[in-house]
Amino acid sequence: MNHIGQQFLKVLKNDLTNKSLLCARGRTLSYKSAYSLENLYPKSNLNLSSPNFLAKDPSAKFSGYIPIKEIDVTYSSSSGPGGQNVNRVSTKVDLRFKVEDASWLSNEIKEKLLEKHPNQINKNGYLIIKSDLTRSQQLNLADALHKLRQMIRNLIEVPSEPCELTQEKHRKKQIKAAQERVFAKRRRSQTKSDRQGPSVYDSL
Repeated sequence: MNHIGQQFLKVLKNDLTNKSLLCARGRTLSYKSAYSLENLYPKSNLNLSSPNFLAKDPSAKFSGYIPIKEIDVTYSSSSGPGGQNVNRVSTKVDLRFKVEDASWLSNEIKEKLLEKHPNQINKNGYLIIKSDLTRSQQLNLADALHKLRQMIRNLIEVPSEPCELTQEKHRKKQIKAAQERVFAKRRRSQTKSDRQGPSVYDSL
């Protein structure tokens, strides 16, 4: 490349650098709304990043993980309004698995599922959860999995003992309810007695 070509490339490079600087300064000096991210969160980092997932707790009875490969998922047509789309697309989700063969659940959770939810388990031992909340297969599947997770977490959740103040309030409510019940029975008895006419013994 000759001397003229080198000078031309140098000038072109400087021109491009100056233009990029002008654009950057223009963005900095340009108008920004009061609701822009930099004004709303001045000290935050606007760069997107993947979240750091916590390590699995070995002492946890249920981590929330449900293996899809060990669950039978079927789709069917949903009921209710929705036009012709209801007849063409199968959006209702039927999620089921055999409780005794679930390797991802502990024996304690299996026993509690069989004890607390017998109406949702068929004669073959399959726990059945259905969802037709939306007109989307994926959203209904997510809703069914959420129901299953919530069901398991409710089983392993240890109820907290009420404090003395709560116990005292509950005791007072029971006493008040008993007094109101006795008062209502006495008033009803008095009303019935007033409806009766005078007896023979009252005239003596």
